[in-house]
Amino acid sequence: MMIPPVPPVLFLILSGILFTLGVIGALTRRNAIIVFMSIELMLNAVNLTFITFSRFLQSMDGVIFAFFVMAVAAAEAAVGLAIFVLLYRSRQTINVDEIHLLKG
Repeated sequence: MMIPPVPPVLFLILSGILFTLGVIGALTRRNAIIVFMSIELMLNAVNLTFITFSRFLQSMDGVIFAFFVMAVAAAEAAVGLAIFVLLYRSRQTINVDEIHLLKG
């Protein structure tokens, strides 16, 4: 018994839902780590869209873009978490509202 393929529109709907959840999380949360995770969720939603169109159009371009986005996201995660550790050590908080970097 063969399982029918999933239509690309369902992947695009899932990607839109994930991106919307990421935007809502980034705009409403005050914890810097939650905001950071929301941005990562948005990047993964974009990757899902790239892969969906790549599969639909029978092209490797979307896969290559997704690979580069994943590489940039990994570097961003390393640098971002290091910044959060330094902020917590100096300010004793990672709440976005309480961090004022330009004030002494």
